[in-house]
Amino acid sequence: MNKHATYQELRGHLAYLKLTAAAEQLPTALEDAEKAKPGYTQFLSDLLAVEVSATEERRLASRMRLAGFPSTKTLEEFDFSAQPAIDERLVRELATLRFIEEKANALLIGPPGVGKTMLAIALGQKAVHAGYRVYYTTAADLVTRTARAALEGRWQTTMRFWNGPQLLIIDELGYLPMPGEAASHLFQVITRRYEHGSIILTTNRGIADWGEIFEDTTVAVAILDRLLHHASVLQIDGESYRMRGHRARLQQLRSALNQPGEKP
Repeated sequence: MNKHATYQELRGHLAYLKLTAAAEQLPTALEDAEKAKPGYTQFLSDLLAVEVSATEERRLASRMRLAGFPSTKTLEEFDFSAQPAIDERLVRELATLRFIEEKANALLIGPPGVGKTMLAIALGQKAVHAGYRVYYTTAADLVTRTARAALEGRWQTTMRFWNGPQLLIIDELGYLPMPGEAASHLFQVITRRYEHGSIILTTNRGIADWGEIFEDTTVAVAILDRLLHHASVLQIDGESYRMRGHRARLQQLRSALNQPGEKP
């Protein structure tokens, strides 16, 4: 078999095995090998490393897409100096993702606008990059979907779905009340995940006020019992980023209006 036929056969083998990146890299790899003269083992290792890298990138993109994050802010972009009330040491500890391995939880508590959602998403992205399956949802969307599943006879299927991610992020608990059935659905999701998977939950209501969220202190206590058994609690009492931004823009506008106009 001549050299050209062997090359085409090799390309065919790579395509058949769905090693697309290696097949695309093959001409360049062979050209470089003619110059560098690597050993057979090194040549094969370098070629397969291209495929491994491409596979990892595809899997990362897939995990990121399935996570459903509403933004792409990272922990490196978070301004800790703007929120001095945040326990940065605890955030850095959570960023090691040890809590996911331990199937523990994290509660982020504080008023609107202090960075709870951004921190939750940033930690979620770290988990995705580390290879974990992550899913983001708001508390309101979670109970809406479980209620629909119950009506349509898909309860067990939806419970398996919520139990699937290694990290489930439940955002914005407390902005809307959760009467009877909604509270029961959230309780069942949390119970299914108890000691089986981690949860990051953000809320604008202090733990003492959870009875008002659920309109039933019994359900509130049961949910807290499961969440707090293995949990880190991050309390954020700083000022809203959005309010700070609004004030800064207002001050700029006032300064501009107070400056005398240039004379012609």
